[in-house]
Amino acid sequence: MIRNNIDLVNIVLMVLSMAVAVFIPFELFLFVYAVLGPLHYLTEINWLHGRNYFLTRKNDYFFIFFFIGLLLVTSIFQLKGYSPLLIFTTFFGSLALLFFESRTKRFLALIGILVVGMLLNTFCFYHFRLVFSMFLPSIVHVFIFTGLFILLGALKTRSKIGIASIVVFISCSVALLLISSNINQSSISANLIDSYRIFRNLNIKMIEVFQFFHFPEIKENIGNTNDNQLVFFSDFGIKIMRFIAFAYTYHYLNWFSKTSVILWHKTSTMKLLAIFVIWFVSVALYTYNYKVGLQWLYLLSIAHVLLEFPLNHKSLIDIRKQLKSQPSQ
Repeated sequence: MIRNNIDLVNIVLMVLSMAVAVFIPFELFLFVYAVLGPLHYLTEINWLHGRNYFLTRKNDYFFIFFFIGLLLVTSIFQLKGYSPLLIFTTFFGSLALLFFESRTKRFLALIGILVVGMLLNTFCFYHFRLVFSMFLPSIVHVFIFTGLFILLGALKTRSKIGIASIVVFISCSVALLLISSNINQSSISANLIDSYRIFRNLNIKMIEVFQFFHFPEIKENIGNTNDNQLVFFSDFGIKIMRFIAFAYTYHYLNWFSKTSVILWHKTSTMKLLAIFVIWFVSVALYTYNYKVGLQWLYLLSIAHVLLEFPLNHKSLIDIRKQLKSQPSQ
């Protein structure tokens, strides 16, 4: 009954996120990223830490923190060309930590991952960077993995409302790409364009990916308009922004709907105080200057993505187990 109630709440949150994203996608994204984002990072990292980040050994998470530190170094010293390799190594290295107990096997696996990563970084740099520096920490994290968590919940409960939640999630996502952009109410000011500038490449690359589906105007827009016109004013640019705004908004709301997971009442007073102080400062910085807020929270943002990798892998493993066990039940 409790699980059904959570699924029902999440269906409402999906529809609500979609409804707002249809009309004001740019404003919605900038708002939730600045206000809900920091609180999500802090509470999820706190929750993951209490579960040893879903790793098998007590100190395994030092591996992930090491690579988070390296990513910070690449950011400070303008060495971002190494970022995709570091994220790739963390992603598959986390998987190796789950599969191998032996230190020798773990070491050999890590060497193999590094070699493969360096080869991909050398010979397939554009696509390698696109997947591991842009898509994995953003849309894959907030949309694909969120969808997999919903699917896993539905498979575990076998409830109709759980199945309905994954259907609604997919339906909302598709609808946002199909509903006419003429009803968009976003007010595209110079300040909004400047605030969104750092995210703009995500929209452009997603539009390029969707070329393969031959949506109206995509190829024409890419070939004949500048980046701002494509992202903020074109038909499909607005539709892509709706999708991104929905993905991020629901990702955050989905997390905060899980009060039985966050366990606010069981979090120590000092931790809660630290969480809310950092959150308040973060929102204040975003309000003062959006770019300053982004710089302040870069480490926390990328850290929560990388620290979730073991849980992402575990969810995929659990989905496979659920699918294999389903026919026998």
